[in-house]
Amino acid sequence: MSEENNDQPTAADEDTVEVAEGRSKKEVALENEGEIAADYLEELLDIADLDGDIDTFVEGGRAHISILNGSEVLVGRDGEVLEALQELARLAVMTETGHRSRLMLDIAGHRETRRTALQELAADAVNDVKETGEPVRLAPMNPFERKIVHDAVAAAGLISESEGEEPQRRVVVLPRRDRRVRRAVWPGL
Repeated sequence: MSEENNDQPTAADEDTVEVAEGRSKKEVALENEGEIAADYLEELLDIADLDGDIDTFVEGGRAHISILNGSEVLVGRDGEVLEALQELARLAVMTETGHRSRLMLDIAGHRETRRTALQELAADAVNDVKETGEPVRLAPMNPFERKIVHDAVAAAGLISESEGEEPQRRVVVLPRRDRRVRRAVWPGL
């Protein structure tokens, strides 16, 4: 018979300690997601012989990982490499935890810079809609970008909807009207 080592904390003990420190099980799980993704991305950076500082934090119910480096190679054209790395990090988390992750990855401040540009684009579209009363269709965007635009339009008091299929899905900014009237006037929306 083997003797159990009762000095080692169990996963249940760690959960109790974490929750007792004022963090919920969800926060602990999100922090764990961030750590798993950061470890995975650090290995990738080492393999590619690239430098970068990795920071993790939890915000808005998501794990966030930020790689700080001066290289645009990890961002790619229109953030394509960034999106691919984010998906790989999400898959690494899912492999480890068995759960799909919604983590967000930012590299060299690309997402924050893009967020600012999208908020300005949304403000311009809102102004156009208010001046003309006509809907404004924006260029195709990925889900992250569309969410930023939808939030900015809602904050400005107008309505927006997404139309089309990926990768050509886009935001349409609409004048504030009754939804049934909007459908009748613009049947494609």
